[in-house]
Amino acid sequence: MYFYALKVDICGGQKRIMFRGSSFHTIDAKGRLIIPKRFREVMENGDCGSLMVSRMDKCLVAYTLSDWEKIESKILALAEKSENMRRFRRVFIGGAFECNCDKQDRILVPPTLRDYAGLDKEIVLVGVLDHFEIWSRENWDQENTAMENDIKREDVRNEIAKLGI
Repeated sequence: MYFYALKVDICGGQKRIMFRGSSFHTIDAKGRLIIPKRFREVMENGDCGSLMVSRMDKCLVAYTLSDWEKIESKILALAEKSENMRRFRRVFIGGAFECNCDKQDRILVPPTLRDYAGLDKEIVLVGVLDHFEIWSRENWDQENTAMENDIKREDVRNEIAKLGI
């Protein structure tokens, strides 16, 4: 599979390039992975050559700096200061790293994030519109199996049908 950059309309008729598609890659022993050209185009469209990378759902999530700042603003604006939200902030925001692209268009994923996501050799990069995810091949295969099982349930099919799909 390949990545594609998708242009979509947003407020004021402006075009925004987004992440979509998936592809299989490798991560080297030092934790470096090559960012595909189409993903770099999205990053450059966001005026940056780096990503904020954090963890969630057994994978890593990578945002452009401008989108990450929006997430931080939303979290700060929340009136909710529950124990769950404080814990989420500690883990998601506190565990995030800025990862810059080197001259070979690679980012270095810190060991703590690699360990969390089980990134060893085979990885999958998955575009999810406003960000992309970095999965170990094993966890990605499990996620696909879970979705195949979920789609058999009527409530899941009904929720997806609301999208017009």
